[in-house]
Amino acid sequence: MFRHVFQGAGATVSGGEVAGILVAVFWAILVSFLAVALARLAQTLRATTKLVADVTDQAVPLLADASSAVRSAQTQIDRVDAIASDVQEVTSNASALSTTVASTFGGPLVKVAAFGYGVRRALGGRKEGVPAGAAKQPRRTVIVGRTIPAARRTKRKKD
Repeated sequence: MFRHVFQGAGATVSGGEVAGILVAVFWAILVSFLAVALARLAQTLRATTKLVADVTDQAVPLLADASSAVRSAQTQIDRVDAIASDVQEVTSNASALSTTVASTFGGPLVKVAAFGYGVRRALGGRKEGVPAGAAKQPRRTVIVGRTIPAARRTKRKKD
């Protein structure tokens, strides 16, 4: 079949030569595809290298800023810790002071207060024209069939 095609051109080609030509064309196409793939891979590697370099250029200042922020935070934490220890010391001193004041003045002040209360009660029972021993009787108000106790009718005195 191939002989008839090539015989018209005046040359005789064998089947092995046709197979060799087909293999050579296949290899040329394969090498072309591989060359294109390698060219694209090289382009991708160049873009990746550039991207990594850009990220590195931006990451170094960010890491420096983060490091300074951490140092500043540590300084602030140290200050807060010092303030907290001072507050704890002040609190313990105030507690000791209140205990000392309570033990020193508490007993005598309670006695003075009790004495003052007793004097007020003793003097409060006396009014003009009423003897000291006379007992008070609560007044009652009668409203058409109802009696209202004195406690609800009058306002209490404030001491």
